[in-house]
Amino acid sequence: MKDKNDSSNTHDLDTDKNKIESEERRHFLNDVCSMSVSGIAAGGLSVGTLLASSPALADHPDFDFDELLPALSGEARQNQVYKLRKQVAMAYRKRDVVTHVNNGDDKLYDTRIGSYTKGMPHNALGEVDQEVYDTYLKAVRTGNRDLLDTVATPGNITLRNIENIWSIDYLGEDSHNKTVKPAPAIASAEHAGEYVELSWQALTRDVPFSQYDSHPDIQAAADNLSTMSDFRGPKELGQVTPATLFRGFTDADLKGPYVSQFLAMDIPYGALLVPQRIVTAPPGQDYVTDYADWLNQQNGLVAKIKTNDPTHRYIRNGRDMGEYVGRDFLYQPYLNAALILTRLLRLPFDSNNPYNKPNNPSQHGHNTFGGHHVYHLVVRIANIAQKHAWYQKWAVHRRLRPEEYGGRVHNHITGAADYPMHSDLLNSPVLERAYNEWGSYLLPQQYPEGVPPHPAYPAGHATIAGACATVLKAMMNEDTVIENPVVASDDGTTLLPYTGGDTLTVGSEINKLASNISIGRDTAGVHWRSDSVEGMKLGEAVAIDVLKDLRLGYYEEFDGFHLSKFDGTKVIV
Repeated sequence: MKDKNDSSNTHDLDTDKNKIESEERRHFLNDVCSMSVSGIAAGGLSVGTLLASSPALADHPDFDFDELLPALSGEARQNQVYKLRKQVAMAYRKRDVVTHVNNGDDKLYDTRIGSYTKGMPHNALGEVDQEVYDTYLKAVRTGNRDLLDTVATPGNITLRNIENIWSIDYLGEDSHNKTVKPAPAIASAEHAGEYVELSWQALTRDVPFSQYDSHPDIQAAADNLSTMSDFRGPKELGQVTPATLFRGFTDADLKGPYVSQFLAMDIPYGALLVPQRIVTAPPGQDYVTDYADWLNQQNGLVAKIKTNDPTHRYIRNGRDMGEYVGRDFLYQPYLNAALILTRLLRLPFDSNNPYNKPNNPSQHGHNTFGGHHVYHLVVRIANIAQKHAWYQKWAVHRRLRPEEYGGRVHNHITGAADYPMHSDLLNSPVLERAYNEWGSYLLPQQYPEGVPPHPAYPAGHATIAGACATVLKAMMNEDTVIENPVVASDDGTTLLPYTGGDTLTVGSEINKLASNISIGRDTAGVHWRSDSVEGMKLGEAVAIDVLKDLRLGYYEEFDGFHLSKFDGTKVIV
């Protein structure tokens, strides 16, 4: 019997696949003419009206958009469901297959200094055992589970969920057929700018957001980043300022307080009203600042224990934000936001909601187009989005984490090694500031375990943030103004009225929430800015595809989800 991972099976499989495809195509052409959504005739809505705005289906010339069928049940209903699902699958199958491109570092450096290797054995410079890395790479490329089991992990951590990259979801584009642009190469100016930003974020974790306009370290960070030749964070008139520092890439991120209202307001959990005072860490608690500890971390040896601040606090600085995103479950912030919107504030759904009166005077939404629909969507889309992120991480980019790169910086500056580093980084005053603070040129980590045991790009938190934010905006009225906004006090023990003057809306604060969560991982030292930005964009694209698929199964008269993308473009899905 041939091994299931033996590449010699490939030709036979391809031959069988061609036979199957021909047979499926014949059945598809016979089936599409009777395709419909349950109850369309009863609702007085044609298939063409329902599907016209969906590129996933509208490009099929075989589809009879004028066919109307009565509401069905039993075997007829089963056939209807089958044809709908098959039509969606065929539409995705006809899309062009994408080409995935990484930044080239994995192939460029035999020592893999630009690749994620934490948890594998390393030499004294923190460079991975090449034989082990090659085995891991072959396993990832071939899908050989048995080969994965031979990858040595000398420490007490294991690599996270590599087999997830081969799983298949039934909604939206397949995770292997969406792509993100290459991450910045380690020798590039963009990479240098991102590392300088991370170093300043580490140095200013304990500065309250309310003091950004007056704190000297914040001004120093803004001034330094303004000199970077390819820093891509937000700017005002070409300059990084305290008002733009460490903020996200959407227009909403530059309005109002740094922290989204959805991370400040009480959360209604059934009969409970839960204040968002979080478990956080005391000031100055940083890890992986000693080289021996750093090298142990690369080998997967994690031993330190975290200390908690005895006082629970509202998020008021970078350290609090980093703690939040180090302890959350991945759809938590967006489920919280959905509960705040629908149960605490009781704000309106999108104006296009089919249950808005007078369109539907006798009903209100619930499992569709109601609160429960929103709660379900943010949970469902999170898992789908993470599959996309995981494929990109392990199979395409394998980008090293900031913690790993910090060791490269330390060894280069101390003369232990000679690595390709951009002059923007080597000339930055932040390196000397970091050395004076911690006694090394490493990037201090906020968590005792350092970075997670999987590659950096794109960020999983950010991909989920982009997806969950998109479905929230699709369901809610983005233009609704949030009344009486608040900010945390400097010590995080109370909430105070926001008096800055900017008008905050549901849409802007959802975008800001996604950025807060994404960039909070940067502040903690575990991700790069581009991990966050490109992850959010990927999540948005994933969610839009899923929404296209989901809307085909609704009985209600509904012309699509209306939402604003992160770049401000208004779309109907």
